[in-house]
Amino acid sequence: MNLNPSASKPHYPILDGLRGVAALTVVVFHIFEAHSTSHLDLFINHGYLAVDFFFLLSGFVIGYAYDDRWERMTIGSFFKRRIERLQPMVIMGMIIGAIFYPLQASNLFPIIATIPYWKVLLVMLVGCFMIPLPPSMDIRGWRETYTLNGPAWSLFFEYVANILYALILRRLSNVVLAVLTAIAGIALVHYAVTSATGDVIGGWSLDAEQLRVGFTRLAYPFLAGLLLFRVSKLTRIKNAFAWCSLLVLVFLAIPRVGGATHLWANGLYDSLTIILIFPLIIYMGASGELVSNSSKKICKFLGDISYPIYITHYPLIYLYTAWVVDHKLSFSQSYPQAILVFVAAVAIAYACLKWYDEPVRKWLKKRSQR
Repeated sequence: MNLNPSASKPHYPILDGLRGVAALTVVVFHIFEAHSTSHLDLFINHGYLAVDFFFLLSGFVIGYAYDDRWERMTIGSFFKRRIERLQPMVIMGMIIGAIFYPLQASNLFPIIATIPYWKVLLVMLVGCFMIPLPPSMDIRGWRETYTLNGPAWSLFFEYVANILYALILRRLSNVVLAVLTAIAGIALVHYAVTSATGDVIGGWSLDAEQLRVGFTRLAYPFLAGLLLFRVSKLTRIKNAFAWCSLLVLVFLAIPRVGGATHLWANGLYDSLTIILIFPLIIYMGASGELVSNSSKKICKFLGDISYPIYITHYPLIYLYTAWVVDHKLSFSQSYPQAILVFVAAVAIAYACLKWYDEPVRKWLKKRSQR
């Protein structure tokens, strides 16, 4: 989910920008999710696929950043680098979740009024270490692994992917990696077309079924991203950022496929988008080049803010969703507040980036070089 190339390597600025486009789309998706009645009428209907896009992007950039470095890098130093990159904002996301938690007490979350704050702080502390909590420790009622900040579930799987890469995947030949990728792709299609909801939504709860969803969503994208980096021969594509951004937005915003009577059709759409379209987008993005200074600044801003906004926006969504549901509001009645939530999410993320994440990572880097 996060680019971390070595200092001697140029990175892919368009991929940075695309990560930001997908992250902002997730925020909009979650805002509109408050007004939906089911998976069938979600606006930005396939916004949940941004997570799978992140996993695929992560596989690509992890391979790019680290595949050729293992002769001079230990497993411990790899884990240290990844923790330095990911963990500061995980902690901030949990802290923000704990701050907003009491404000979310509502008819939608009635359990909040019964939870002592010491327990909230305990859940926050456990979450800061990315220790997954079982449903029995749920203090919201949504059975989330990280009940103060739901999207952190995908960071749990990001860590799993990083561990598997360091211990196993980096050692595999391209042939073995391709076989595993094909098997994971078949498993993804099978799950998506046979699931009870006709999609790949899920992975955020520590029970057998949700763990299956999470690992199914992780396996193909991460493996495919790593394989794509290893075997692809990049070309030159003009206006790649514009075209790739358009493709990301279109495939995330496509209305539900198949309706209530053909759930398998939407599952097929989900899996084929992950298997075919997302690798194409990442290939195009890696093949593109930014020419103008304005496009470089846009991609840098989007890339910088992508992770902070993804990991900090959801406490605002809890609050907005509770308010909308309790007052039975349509989007036309609440769009000023929806816009405020979006702007606030961006502002909080940017503030966290500049006043916390970047300084902390800079301090950790200096300390590790002593």
